[in-house]
Amino acid sequence: MRHLYIVLIFIGLSTNILSANDWGRTGHRATAAVAERYLTSKTKKEIKKLLGSDNLVTVSTYADDIKSYEEYRKYSSWHYVNIAPGLTYFEDTKNPEGDLIQGINKCKEVLLSDDASNEDKTFYLKLLIHFIGDLHQPLHLGNAADKGGNDFQVRWFNDGTNLHSIWDSKMIDSYGMSYSELASNFGSVTKAEQKNITQGTLIDWVNEGQDLAKEVYASAEVGEKLSYRYQADNFETVQEQIRKGGIRLAAVLNELFN
Repeated sequence: MRHLYIVLIFIGLSTNILSANDWGRTGHRATAAVAERYLTSKTKKEIKKLLGSDNLVTVSTYADDIKSYEEYRKYSSWHYVNIAPGLTYFEDTKNPEGDLIQGINKCKEVLLSDDASNEDKTFYLKLLIHFIGDLHQPLHLGNAADKGGNDFQVRWFNDGTNLHSIWDSKMIDSYGMSYSELASNFGSVTKAEQKNITQGTLIDWVNEGQDLAKEVYASAEVGEKLSYRYQADNFETVQEQIRKGGIRLAAVLNELFN
């Protein structure tokens, strides 16, 4: 019985470690579900060739699912990019292991390559779907000093946690919505709105996310107890980032496959 208890603790700790580094499974799936609405027919056909019976939603968490495998550890730093306050991405020192921007560009490079195998294209497509989602979780563009808010300790209702985790999943989970319920809340987007959301470059989107990260850091103090009011003040931003992430993911895929 004692051994079973220890195993259960280990599983719980492992789950927390993994979930502390991603948008959250619900957030990623909702982002992918939004994206599927805006894919062209040709893009859908090309994705079908690579994913087979899977779709954007079912593979959206793949990049997190493989984190525990040694052979995939080299992709861990591709889930985020830390930019020092006051500096641009190009001015700051780059992570020698790679970062979110380099990861997205590598995925696009492989998918556009005539020499890449279908197996490689499938792998990098799965990563790309996930990384565009990560790009829209503001603390994936947070400060290196606190590991994107992972060391920014706060309380969520009565539980100790960190700011990153609150923005990854805890606000979403508190509503108890499925990914499809979360994705369905956005309604339709006009062509003009879609054009406005998708304009700009990848770096423009990074700069936008970095500005939002500053607002997130300013929204709480270390050790603060956050609950209903914090959720009411910030959940609309979470929803908007998921919507933007989905629409932009579709735009990136449409550009690659058309």
